[in-house]
Amino acid sequence: MDAPASLSPTDRSTVRRGSRRARTDRADLHAVLDAGLIGHLGVELGGAPVVLPTGYGRSGDTLYLHGSTGAATLRAAGGGVPVCFTVTLLDGIVYARSAFHHSMNYRCAVVHGRARLVEDADERLLGLRVLTEHLAPGSWTATRLPDRKELAATAVLALDLTEASVKIRTGPPGDDERDLEGPEVADPVWAGVLPLRTVAGEPEPCPLLPGGAAVPARVRDRALSPSA
Repeated sequence: MDAPASLSPTDRSTVRRGSRRARTDRADLHAVLDAGLIGHLGVELGGAPVVLPTGYGRSGDTLYLHGSTGAATLRAAGGGVPVCFTVTLLDGIVYARSAFHHSMNYRCAVVHGRARLVEDADERLLGLRVLTEHLAPGSWTATRLPDRKELAATAVLALDLTEASVKIRTGPPGDDERDLEGPEVADPVWAGVLPLRTVAGEPEPCPLLPGGAAVPARVRDRALSPSA
């Protein structure tokens, strides 16, 4: 069954604070997840919350995560406890006329649910391919695939995107009327947005590569692609 085109908020995924910034189109959720490269997985471990950064990949409305089979957080998440996964993209620093209204322009996705340990061999490979291609497009077919030992050491989790929220802030500061100066003010407090973006640098070859090895198109294109 295809996922609905719009998000259907639950009590956990309903945006209350700053609700005007909430997005309800599922395409916005996909866009934030596809633009990010690193997320944070939150899980309760030993009676305390633990939040760790991790890579991820998306296939339709399923998010795939992976890590060592020995990782306690993945074992807990794969055991069916509730988890929360977030991805945040920082687009700018918002300078306001008051300290209170300084802010950030951002795109953020929050996913709630229970992760599923992927045990089917074909889906495990799918999840690892999705993860690899999200980080480094073209690398799954250009490099050696995982062998049996590597697969045995890797846990793959699947997290359904049904219960999720998206929040986006754009635009200038929202200053109070009392802080807005007229054109007659000689030295007004500067207000506006300082845009931020991630820029790829020049590819740095591994020192063990043969001399003169060319940078492949999959890396070169990734380096030249515009920042999300």
